[in-house]
Amino acid sequence: MTKVPDHIARMIRVDQAGEFGATRIYAGQLAVMGDRGPDSAEIAGMAEQEAGHREKFDALMARRGVRPTALQPFWDRAGFALGAVTALIGPEAAMACTAAVETEIDEHYSKQLDQLMESGEDPELAAMIEEFREDEREHRDAALAAGAERAPAYPLLSGIIRLGCRAAIRISERV
Repeated sequence: MTKVPDHIARMIRVDQAGEFGATRIYAGQLAVMGDRGPDSAEIAGMAEQEAGHREKFDALMARRGVRPTALQPFWDRAGFALGAVTALIGPEAAMACTAAVETEIDEHYSKQLDQLMESGEDPELAAMIEEFREDEREHRDAALAAGAERAPAYPLLSGIIRLGCRAAIRISERV
């Protein structure tokens, strides 16, 4: 197995952690909302897509010998808690969570994609990121259409979640 450059390993590690976190957020939301909530079917569909993204990153990590973040147990609980808490606030808050997270992931994936396209390295990873970024944009747009901006204290809620995402990204790249 060829050694993966450190910057590529960091990209793969953080992206897998993000997709894992997304599956946990949706699991927390669905645990509270059940299958009868106003947006449960939409959330279940997003969760299924995120699970597919995670599976592809898991396989890429295994093939390339990239270790997962050591914080995966923390992201497991933190993601579930974030999903559950936002769903407890209400359907709009659950969608606000999705919109905030996906906005940050869109920006994160766009930066990675720019870097990969500029360097011309790792076309396989670039293609995955580009495909997944489009899915994340669809999730964000669906959340906004479902009333994310009507959530109580939306600007504050969105800002806190986005800040948390940025911190999680930075930490998961290295740890």
